[in-house]
Amino acid sequence: MGEPIPGKLHVANDVLADMVGHAAMECYGVVGMVAPNAADGIAKILPLSRLRRGITLDTTEKGVKVDLYIVVEYGTNIGAVSQNLVDAVTFALKDQARVPVDSIDVHVQDVKVRK
Repeated sequence: MGEPIPGKLHVANDVLADMVGHAAMECYGVVGMVAPNAADGIAKILPLSRLRRGITLDTTEKGVKVDLYIVVEYGTNIGAVSQNLVDAVTFALKDQARVPVDSIDVHVQDVKVRK
């Protein structure tokens, strides 16, 4: 690596949402992402190309606030899956994107058997 380049770098929220979505799908026990506003009460798993719809990002003074809407695999420990997910997303944002994290909230929308 060379010398630091002066200036500021701004990363679009869509890019961060893609990074978060891919980190989430790598976590054991996460079956998929779902849209946060399931109007009919049925959690429909999003395809990989639309993962960012299951993630909301807000910028605060402390950093980025992340809300994840997921479906977990039946038989897994929801607490352990959620903690692994928080750790993976924190790593992706802090270490890969160099973005400070304010909070990460995991919303389990459904439990399904992985096919």
